[in-house]
Amino acid sequence: MRTKLSVAAIATALAWAAPADARVTKIVIDLKVSPAFCAVPPGSPPGTPPVCPSYGEVGQYETLTGRAFGELDPHDSQNEEITDLKKAKRNKKGKVEYVATFHIVKPIEMKNSSGLMWHDVPNRGGRINISTDLRTQGDIGLSSAWQGDNAGNAPGSATIVPANAWSETPVTPTNNEWVAVPVITGVTGKIFGRIINRSGLNAAPLNVMGNPIPYFPVSTTDNTGAVLTIRTNETINGQFTEAGTVPNGDWKFCGGGTFAAPLPVTTLPVQLCLKDGFDPAKLYQLVYAVKDPYALGVGTAAFRDLASFFRRKAHDDFGTPNPIANGIRWAIIRGSSQSGNFTRHFIHLGMNEDESGRIVHEGAWPLIAGRRVANNSRWGQPDGVLELYQMGSEGPQWWARYQDHVRHLPARGILDRCKRTDTCPKVVETFGGAEVFALKMTTSWVGTDATRDIPLPSNVRRYYLPSSTHGGGNGAMNEAPADTGVNCPGNNWGRGTLRANPVPATALVNRMRVALREWVMDGTPPPPSQWPTLRPLDEVVSQGHGHDDDDDDDDRRGRGHEHKHWQPLLVEPTKEAMGFPSGVPGIPDSIFLPENFIFPVFDYNWGRDYDHSEANGVPTNAPPPIRHVIKMLVPRVDQDGNELGGVPTVLNDAPLGTYLGWNITAGPGDGTKYDGRPFHAGQVCNYIGGMVPFAKTRQQRLDAKDPRLSLEERYGTHAGYVDAVKKAAESAACRGYLLVGPEAASDGTMPPQKSWKCAAQTAPAGFPNDWKVLVDAAIASNVCNQAGDGGKCNPLAP
Repeated sequence: MRTKLSVAAIATALAWAAPADARVTKIVIDLKVSPAFCAVPPGSPPGTPPVCPSYGEVGQYETLTGRAFGELDPHDSQNEEITDLKKAKRNKKGKVEYVATFHIVKPIEMKNSSGLMWHDVPNRGGRINISTDLRTQGDIGLSSAWQGDNAGNAPGSATIVPANAWSETPVTPTNNEWVAVPVITGVTGKIFGRIINRSGLNAAPLNVMGNPIPYFPVSTTDNTGAVLTIRTNETINGQFTEAGTVPNGDWKFCGGGTFAAPLPVTTLPVQLCLKDGFDPAKLYQLVYAVKDPYALGVGTAAFRDLASFFRRKAHDDFGTPNPIANGIRWAIIRGSSQSGNFTRHFIHLGMNEDESGRIVHEGAWPLIAGRRVANNSRWGQPDGVLELYQMGSEGPQWWARYQDHVRHLPARGILDRCKRTDTCPKVVETFGGAEVFALKMTTSWVGTDATRDIPLPSNVRRYYLPSSTHGGGNGAMNEAPADTGVNCPGNNWGRGTLRANPVPATALVNRMRVALREWVMDGTPPPPSQWPTLRPLDEVVSQGHGHDDDDDDDDRRGRGHEHKHWQPLLVEPTKEAMGFPSGVPGIPDSIFLPENFIFPVFDYNWGRDYDHSEANGVPTNAPPPIRHVIKMLVPRVDQDGNELGGVPTVLNDAPLGTYLGWNITAGPGDGTKYDGRPFHAGQVCNYIGGMVPFAKTRQQRLDAKDPRLSLEERYGTHAGYVDAVKKAAESAACRGYLLVGPEAASDGTMPPQKSWKCAAQTAPAGFPNDWKVLVDAAIASNVCNQAGDGGKCNPLAP
C-alpha cells in the first residue's frame, strides 16, 4: 500500500521550540510503502496479486522515503574542515542550510528490530535497500545522500536536485539520493576537462567517469582564455606527447550539435564542438575558467547528521516523529567503490563524531575502495576514479599514523581524529586485485616509499580477495567462457582483450556481513586479516595490534605466508619480480612495461592554497604538475599467474585458468574486440579484471606452447575437479572465511562441522550456505563434463 504522509500542521509546529545547536531540524516523509517488497511470483498467470514477504519472526517490512532539512554551524569545531563553509549563505540564525534525501527500510513492528542500522552510502546517487538476510535478522537500513556536485545535470541524472527539493510538504520522491548543498556564487577558478576516444563532427561531452564535470564555464559563449591542447600519447605512469593547441576560433562550448550548428549550453554536461571534428587517436585537454563551486563537504556533514538524528532523536523541531526512534543501538556505515572511498574520507574528516561529541557509527565497511573521495575541496569531482590528474590519493591513505617520506607530508593516519575523541568504528575492509592494479591500493599497505608494511590497528580487519576484478565476478565454473572481451570502465576508455574474470566476491562479502555484524553487536572477533605483505603476516598484524589487541587468534596459515623460506608476497610490478609465467596466451610481455601496467599514485602540486595532507582547500594548478610518481607494489603470483596471499578463495585454489586483477585495452589489431577507441590500446584496461582459461587437454596445451598445466593434467576428470573444489571449499570454511549451513551438497556430501581443527562459521538464519553453493556449482558445471566427454577432461585418454 502506498500513501503520502503529511507533516505536522503549522500551528502545531510553531509550538515546538527549536534548540539552538546545528543538526537535522525537520524531516518530511514523502512516501511510505507498507508492507514493502511485494511482487507477483515469477511464472504466475495474469491477474495474480502480489505477495508481500515476511521475514521469519521479524515479520513484514516497510520503507519510508523522504527528505531531511538541516543546518550547520560554520564556527563549530566539528565542521571546521569543510572547505568554503564559511563562504556559504546563512540563515537568520547564522547557520548554513541543506536538504538531503533518505530511505529507511524497517520492520513494521519495531519491537522485532535487532537494534542494528546499516547506514549505506549511495554510489553516484543509487538508492540502497538492505538485503533479505539482514531483514531476516531484523536489521534496519538507512540510505542517505552525500554527493552534492551534480545539481546542474540534465533531468534524470542520478544526483540532480529537483525543483521541489525545498518543499515543506510531501512530494513525489525521485528514485535516487541527492543532497542540496550551498553554491558559492560569484566565485571563479580554473579547472581542466579531457575528451578521449571521440570521433567525428558531433559535440563531445566534458565528463569525469562518464558523468558530467559538475561546473559551468564562466561564459558559455566566449572561450577567451581557455586552452585546448592535443595529446597524441599518454602513458599509465604519466608521460605524454603534445601536438599543439586548437585555435580558439576552431572550437566552442556547446550543448550538442556541431561547430556549424551548435546547441546552446543549458544543462550539464557542457560539450565541445570542433570545427574539424574529433580524432579518436588524440586526447583533447581543456583548461578553462568556471564559476559557482559547491561546498561539497556539507554533503559529508549531512550524511553524519542524518545518522545521528535517526539514532538519537524522538522527533524533529516541529514535532514530526522519528520513525525509528529508540530502535537503534548500533550503526554501521557501509560503502562500495566510490562509496567506500567516501567511507574512508568520512572517518578521516572526523565525521564519525556528531556535533554533540557522540559516536555516529560503531562499525565501518569500505568495500573495494583504495583511496579517499575528492569531496572536500573547491572544484572537487567525487566521480573521479584516479585517472591522470584526478584527486583522491592526497594525504594519508593508511589507517595508522605513518610518515609520508616521499611527499614530505606530516605523519598522519585516517583514524587520527576519531582516536582523539574515542569515536573510531570497528573497521572491516574488503578488496581485490583490481584495486591494486588500477585503484592504487598498495600505498595504504606500505606507504609512499613502499619499504615496509604499515601496522594495522587493532580496530581494523583487512581481507584481500586474490586475483579478482572490481566487485568480483559472476562465479561461473566454466571450462570455456565466451571470448568476447569486456568493457573498460572510466572516461570512455575502451574495451579489454581478455575474457571476464569470474572470481566472485559473493562468499567473502556474505561472510564479512556476518563478521562485522557480530563484532559490532557482541564483540565476537572477525576471522584473521589476510592480505599480501612484505614481512610474514602474523608479524605485521601483531605489531599493529600491540598490547590492546582484542583478537589473539591471528592466522599463521595464510596462503603463501609460511615462515620457512619466506618470500615477500608484495613485489615490484614487473613480470620477473611477480614470477609471472612466459607464454600465457594473450598476455604479451609489453603489458608489463611501466608505461602500460599499473596505475601509480601521483604526487601532484595543486598549488599553495590547497592542503595536500588534508585534501581540502582551493586547487589553483590545472592540470597539476607531477612532483613524484609513487612506487607501487603488486602481489607475487604462482606458476599459473594467480596471486598469492589473501583469503582462501575456491576459484583461485581450484582454478580453471589464470585470473587477473587487470585486463588489456584493445587496439586496431585485436579484431572484433576493438571498438574504435584506440587511445589507450595496449595499456591496462582501467579497473576491470581478466581471465585466460587453461587448455583442456595436455596436447592442446603443448600445441599452444602454454606453460600452464591443462585441465587434464590437473584434474583428469569431472569428478577430480569436483573433489578439488570440495577441498578448497572445506579449507576456506574451516579457516573461517566461508559460511556453512546444515544442508548437504547435491551429491550427498556433508559440509564441514566446527571442531577443534575447523573454525567453520555456521550461517545465521537467512544467510546462504556458501559451501553448498560452491560445491553444487562444481557438480553442475561443464568442466570436463560436456557432451562427449564421458566425464573425462580428455575423452581419448585411457
